[in-house]
Amino acid sequence: MKSIPEINFEEVTGRDGNLGLITLTRTQVLNALNHVMFNALNEQLAEWESANHIKAVVIRAAEGRAFCAGGDIRYAYERKMANDPKLADFFRDEYRVNRHIHNYTKPYIALIDGITMGGGVGISVHASHRVATDRLVFAMPETGIGFYPDVGTTYILARLPHKIGFYLGLTGARILLSDCVATGLINYAANRDIFPELIYRLADTSFEGDQRESVTQVIQELAIPAGESSLWEHREKIANCFDKKTVEEIVQALENYPSEWCQDVATILKTKSPTSLKVTFHALQEAATMEFDDSIQMEYRLTSRFIEGYDFFEGIRAIVIDKDQKPHWKPATLAGVTQSEIMKYFSPLELTKFPQII
Repeated sequence: MKSIPEINFEEVTGRDGNLGLITLTRTQVLNALNHVMFNALNEQLAEWESANHIKAVVIRAAEGRAFCAGGDIRYAYERKMANDPKLADFFRDEYRVNRHIHNYTKPYIALIDGITMGGGVGISVHASHRVATDRLVFAMPETGIGFYPDVGTTYILARLPHKIGFYLGLTGARILLSDCVATGLINYAANRDIFPELIYRLADTSFEGDQRESVTQVIQELAIPAGESSLWEHREKIANCFDKKTVEEIVQALENYPSEWCQDVATILKTKSPTSLKVTFHALQEAATMEFDDSIQMEYRLTSRFIEGYDFFEGIRAIVIDKDQKPHWKPATLAGVTQSEIMKYFSPLELTKFPQII
C-alpha cells in the first residue's frame, strides 16, 4: 500500500476485517484526477480486492469544495498541444478504473460531498453504495467542452427513468442531492459530519452473509431524507421531449412545448457542440441495450476519435484555458453534422494504436 501526494490510502482496523480507505487530497484543483492517480487507484483496488483481511473499500475526499470535479482536462489539452502519442492512455487507464469499480467483488462505498462531475462521477456512481450530502452538485457537462459523457456513464444515464439520463447527458445540467436520490444516481442522503462515524461503524460491523446487505444496514441507520426534487417535477416534460429519434427532434419538441422551462433547455442545447450532441445521443441509444463492459469499450472508441478531432480541444481552450466562454464549434450547426460523420466515431479502432480496455 503506497499513498501518493494526491491520494491517501490507509486501512481502518475493524471487526472481522479491515476497511480500505481512499482519501482524495488534491483539493487545490478540486481533486481533478491525473494519470498518476488513475494508476494508483487501480493498483490499490486490485491489492485490496485480493486481500483476505479487507472486507470493503470506502472512498471520500479531504475537506473542501469538491469530492472530485473531474479528470484533469488541462493535462489532456497540454498533452495534445505537445502531440503526445500516448494521450489515449490517459483515458484508457481512467476507464479501467471505472470498470474495476463497477465490477468490484467487495462493497465499494462512495462518500460524496461537494462538486462531483465528469471523472468524479466515474469513481463514485459505479459504487455498490453511494452516500451524498446536501453539498452535492452533480453534472456530466462534457457536451459543453466538445466531448461526451464518458467514464461509464453512457450505461448509467441510458437507464435513468423518464429519459432523464438523456436530458443530463445532452444538456450537462447541474443537479442537487434530492434530484440524484430521486433518479437513483445516489442511494442515500447523509450529513457530512457523520462520515467519520459511518466509517467507524462499517469497520466495527461483522459482515455476515451478504456483505452488501450488511453495509446497507449500517448506512440506513445514519441516512436522512433527501427532500423534494425539483428535477423530478419536470419528468413528464423530459420524457415527452427527449424520447425522440434525433437531436433535432428533441430541440423542436422543447421549443414547441408550452413551458418556459423547456424553452430554456432548448436554448442551452443550442450552445453545446453539435457533434457532441449527436454522438452523445447515439451513444446513449446504443448503451441502453449493452452490458457495462461493452458500453465502456464503446466509450474508449468514441474518446479515441474525439481526441483526434477539433471540438474537444476547442472546448477546453474556451472554457478552461483562455476562459473566453466562446467555443467555435466545427461544424457549427446540427444540420452540419451528418449521419456518416457520427458513425465514424463508432467504427472499430486500430488495435495497434488503441489497445482494448478489457
